[in-house]
Amino acid sequence: MPDKTQRAVAVGTVQEDNDRVRVTEHRFAPGAETTPHVHQWDYVVVPQTDGELLLIAPDGTESRAQLTKGVSYYRQAGVDHNVINAGAAELIFIEVELKAHPIANS
Repeated sequence: MPDKTQRAVAVGTVQEDNDRVRVTEHRFAPGAETTPHVHQWDYVVVPQTDGELLLIAPDGTESRAQLTKGVSYYRQAGVDHNVINAGAAELIFIEVELKAHPIANS
């Protein structure tokens, strides 16, 4: 994997953005990163390819996550990390950020 100063940035393409959701396709070349960020909303990730992510927390703690094509996962707002494609092939996933909640039934 390239040195941090040489990493490419993942390409995010917003597919939908309204007052309730934002849907973004993220494409990571091998070694590409998102750069450090905090998730402002709850979100769901839908992997489009299999792959491995290297996740780096603000304190430098590293963890890895295996993505499986078509197997979605959910995270709550507040996640703070840098996401790096730790594999040898392009990694693609769709991220759905949930900006608003429906009106409660009365």
